[in-house]
Amino acid sequence: MSIPIADPGRWYRAHAQDVAAAQAAVIDSGRFILGPEVQAFEAEFAAFCDAPHAVAVGSGTDALTLSLMALDVAGGEVITSAHTAIATVAAIERAGAVPVLADIDPRTRCLHPGAVESLLGPATRAVVAVHLYGHPAAVDELSALVAGSGVALVEDCAQAHGARTGGRPVGALAAAGAFSFYPTKNLGAMGDAGAVVTADAGLADRVRRLRQYGWDGEGISRVSGINSRMDDLQAAVLRLKLALLGDSVLRRRQIARRYTGVLAGNPDITAPAEVGDIEHAYHLYVVECAARDDLEAFLAGRNIGARRYYEQPCYRHPAYAGLGRSASMENLEAIQGSLLALPVFAELTEAEVDTVCAALAEWRV
Repeated sequence: MSIPIADPGRWYRAHAQDVAAAQAAVIDSGRFILGPEVQAFEAEFAAFCDAPHAVAVGSGTDALTLSLMALDVAGGEVITSAHTAIATVAAIERAGAVPVLADIDPRTRCLHPGAVESLLGPATRAVVAVHLYGHPAAVDELSALVAGSGVALVEDCAQAHGARTGGRPVGALAAAGAFSFYPTKNLGAMGDAGAVVTADAGLADRVRRLRQYGWDGEGISRVSGINSRMDDLQAAVLRLKLALLGDSVLRRRQIARRYTGVLAGNPDITAPAEVGDIEHAYHLYVVECAARDDLEAFLAGRNIGARRYYEQPCYRHPAYAGLGRSASMENLEAIQGSLLALPVFAELTEAEVDTVCAALAEWRV
């Protein structure tokens, strides 16, 4: 497609000299894993999230897994959304817990607090709130639901770098926040990387130990851990991109406003909502359209990329069949077949945005 759904290479081509210099400095230093670049990135990313602690790890899936391991959920149940990347469910299983899937709020596409409330029980150890597509989940309502119960709330922030709710950055609004730096994320590395953000010093220390075999300061495994360490080449690039992340998210929001303005005049396509006192990070701009297949083909005919994300609910994946224990998934089932993501990334040119807007204005059922 001449206008792709995402193109992380554009940023790198525009900043090739800075990237090369940063990576050359790492190579010259001889410190390649959990070295000074990783430590600097941890401090800078914690500050970006308005949190005391960030722990760099090998991937976003590992970030969520390690958060849940540190919260000792093994042997219990963890409630999360049925509409998310399968990585969320896989992380719960890797942490030794049973995933329990709940319905969504059809406006935000995020976890529905009412659905969570109906699933809370004696075996519940945690709730994972996914800030889907960049829209913050209802963290305050979910926090109130689990307050005093011993059930931990964890944020899955893999798609929400730069999102805010009530003026607060996501990531430090619950026991822990798990971030992915997969290349297409709002803050993307040149491969896999992730981080756990938390205000809890004890939890941060447990994650640091767990990411490296459960070692203490003398290399003795006091607990059973895994190997999930960020390398300094990734951290050096992430530091460059983090310095520009605020402007990058602002650009995504500007593009989204243009699309939404056009769609206000098109009754056949529904723009994504922004519900409550939030700032959407627009990792993805996902519309609803009853004639999705036709819209997708129309856009393809104009060389505009579009993509169906999470086309099947988690409970329809063969590996996780039967996990949906909610009394109803009616909200998700009602919109599942109508969702389509449009191009929204900071490096889109104005001409490309104009082309997408013209196509959205033209298309009708």
